[in-house]
Amino acid sequence: MHEILLVLGDDAEEGELSWQERALCAQTDPEAFFPEKGGSTREAKKVCVNCEVRQQCLEYALAHDERFGIWGGLSERERRKLKKRAV
Repeated sequence: MHEILLVLGDDAEEGELSWQERALCAQTDPEAFFPEKGGSTREAKKVCVNCEVRQQCLEYALAHDERFGIWGGLSERERRKLKKRAV
């Protein structure tokens, strides 16, 4: 996939990320998705439950090794566990 992006340039990357325009988190307070250490993730996860692009968001976070924030309804710790089970 990365090879294709290099050949096609920005247009391919924009298409790959077009789901972000439909993400509910883009319409809410971004701080809820990046809580302080030990802070609550409840509000962000409530938003994610109803988001139509939740799966794409999670796939993006896993593919790009996002280490901070709530992505696809999962915290950093939850994504790490998911990755470990997949290996």
